[in-house]
Amino acid sequence: MQYRRSQAQGATFFFTVVTYKRKKILCHEANVTLIKEAFQHVIKRHIFRIRAFVLLPDHIHCIWSLPENDNNFSMRWRLIKGYFSRYCKSEYKKFQSTSRQNKGERGIWQRRFWEHQIRNEVDFIKHVEYIHFNPVKHGLVKSPIDWPYSSFHRYVKQGNYDSDWGVGAEINFDENVGYE
Repeated sequence: MQYRRSQAQGATFFFTVVTYKRKKILCHEANVTLIKEAFQHVIKRHIFRIRAFVLLPDHIHCIWSLPENDNNFSMRWRLIKGYFSRYCKSEYKKFQSTSRQNKGERGIWQRRFWEHQIRNEVDFIKHVEYIHFNPVKHGLVKSPIDWPYSSFHRYVKQGNYDSDWGVGAEINFDENVGYE
């Protein structure tokens, strides 16, 4: 069975993008800066709105809204991953295998990504909460506010969350939320 990507135009999507073999390279200081640059570079040329975001050592979760009459998130991910791979100075680049390069893959990212079209406001909120709680889920911090690479801070400033949201809580998400 072949997976089919959504063709909905102007929609909002949740994504999970993972490093190859889950190598923990994304939160190195230079790579944090580089991933920001990659997103900014692509957004300037192919507009989209980042609604929620978290950068973890081996993966990214985010929610994007695409412009009306546009559904090309795959091209945007290809450009973001390509930009990052081209300029990444990580030691991990040494481990790129020839067989992967022959398939047009870079040694930094898994070939594909997970995408889910957000269906409604409740679905949106569940995925935003999943994104913001993810560093706690992975044991990286005890509170979402303690993780620096997250849109959680923006949501707190906007009054959408209290700064202590998720502290000492065990939040269980529906099995269909945040597949990774």
